[in-house]
Amino acid sequence: MPKGRILKLLKVSYYLFFGLIIICAVLLIVSTFPIPGNFKVMSVLSGSMEPAIKMGSIVVVKPQRDYKIGDVITFTFRKNEIPITHRIYDTEVVDGEIYYITKGDANKAPDEKRVSKKQVVGKVLFSLPYLGFLAEFSKKPVGFLLLIVIPAVIIVYDETKKIIEEVKKRKKKFIDIH
Repeated sequence: MPKGRILKLLKVSYYLFFGLIIICAVLLIVSTFPIPGNFKVMSVLSGSMEPAIKMGSIVVVKPQRDYKIGDVITFTFRKNEIPITHRIYDTEVVDGEIYYITKGDANKAPDEKRVSKKQVVGKVLFSLPYLGFLAEFSKKPVGFLLLIVIPAVIIVYDETKKIIEEVKKRKKKFIDIH
């Protein structure tokens, strides 16, 4: 394969990878805004929902009015606790309040704790396999440096180089005219 073709392929791959990172970053940033009913982006770090949701995926969840048996939901029992994403296996009404009995698709038995509607973060709209690993890696200093800072510096450098070349061309053209 010619050298020019390899470089072009590498550049296209780099921009696709960088675009994917930008999309993930935008999703993560937008999901942190405290807007009622806003979607959230979360990482799935266990294999309890395989094969439907692979370990290391990111899930996009959105609060719904109602949830039904078969819906995949993300919930937490306490604030600042790692969210859990499982399927609603059954429902139960206790003192007029709905509780969900959940189960991971890969688990043999339903979860022991019941989930109240207040504990539900939202219904999973879709998942993107393996991007959760990337999201979790980017939260660490080394990951942030490798995935955000270094590519940003490369882009700024490349664009600065192009601007300098363009200024030189225009300057030369101006000198040649006069």
